Amino acid sequence: METQNTVNERTILVVDDEAGVRQSVRGVLADEGFRVLEAEDGRGALQLITAEQPGLVILDIWMPEMDGIELLRRIRDSYPGMPVIVISGHGNIETAVTATKLGAFDFIEKPFSLDGLLQVVDRALEAQPPLTGVGTGTELGSAKLAVVGDQLALRHEVWTQRTIARSVVVNGQGLHSGIRTGLILQPLPPGSGVVFGSISAPATIPARVEYVDSTGYATRLYHDGISAQTVEHLLATLHGYRITDLLVKMQGEVPILDGSASEFCTLIDSAGTVDHGGPVDEIVIDRRYEIGDREGDGKYLAIEPADNFAVNYQLSYPPPVGDQEFTFNFTDTESFKREIAPARTFGFIQEIEYLEKQGLASGGRLHNFILIGENGVVNTPLRFEDEFVRHKILDIFGDFYLLGRPLRGRVTARKTGHSENIALLRMLRERFELH
Repeated sequence: METQNTVNERTILVVDDEAGVRQSVRGVLADEGFRVLEAEDGRGALQLITAEQPGLVILDIWMPEMDGIELLRRIRDSYPGMPVIVISGHGNIETAVTATKLGAFDFIEKPFSLDGLLQVVDRALEAQPPLTGVGTGTELGSAKLAVVGDQLALRHEVWTQRTIARSVVVNGQGLHSGIRTGLILQPLPPGSGVVFGSISAPATIPARVEYVDSTGYATRLYHDGISAQTVEHLLATLHGYRITDLLVKMQGEVPILDGSASEFCTLIDSAGTVDHGGPVDEIVIDRRYEIGDREGDGKYLAIEPADNFAVNYQLSYPPPVGDQEFTFNFTDTESFKREIAPARTFGFIQEIEYLEKQGLASGGRLHNFILIGENGVVNTPLRFEDEFVRHKILDIFGDFYLLGRPLRGRVTARKTGHSENIALLRMLRERFELH
């Protein structure tokens, strides 16, 4: 069936059994210059799609005879390139995930903001046709090796604005909330940045340090009535893949998955990446910035000039963990996937009671959390002998992407956590006037 040459880009079909909803949506779209078609059920919608070839379909989930999910399947079978926005008054993350897996561009929960709907419509139409230049996310990226004298050195190239090639979804459980949750990752246009959103509200949260609300056992963002908790592992993955523009739709907390960033890497690999804009300026560290006492043995965090982004972490816990140290030089996506992404969240048996009293770690399970007892790890083989210190670097790698731009500098950390990471980022934000 031919669809590409007959699509009416300025025509939008609204499918909903509630006349009031159709009327409201028609009004706001017509004011923006769109030609609006209406259908009250799936059969009528299919007839209009065949006859009119609309550039976009907005459809409700709950309709008589043929529900929105079945209609979405039929649209995908016959018109795979037609963008579809799904709306629902009884939605949840499972419904949103199902719709996205079937190819919906976005999912919006009723009652929705008409302005918010227009924003999604604009994004859906801007995304057509599909972006070009898809890669696997495994390219060398902005750092290449060059010969300087008789030694190899890192030669930097400018980062390029990057997003994912298609929307992808994943289900899981929140580590601290314990609730079943999920993620929908969607491409965004150049210059959008990384943004967290909710399936039940139009508000969004830029992934920026100024929106960090708390750092107790995880990094939590908050803005305009919505929150995004435990964002560090996902942000580390986006950092590792050099993704600069992305919408992350979620429900309160990023799922913990296996406690590392490996499954997020698999998710990005399945989506593919797209270089879709101009260069992105790095923040080049010009001198040492530090928190704590460099000469002592307490908490200390610093960043200083370097040829690339690197992290040295010195971890020190009582036995059976002891002291661990590791240095990671970020040269490309593969180095991140190999050396840092597989390192999992860990904790101690004696901490469990305290965390439960604080309402945290409710989603901790034996498969997503390294549990340490008096004599060592009690629930899983380690992926690295020094997996604990590598995980601390994973957290830094995620938190340090909250400046909204890549960094060029060497981080030195000793016994630190999210609170120190955010404190240093706020210092850098003021120094480089990142407002």
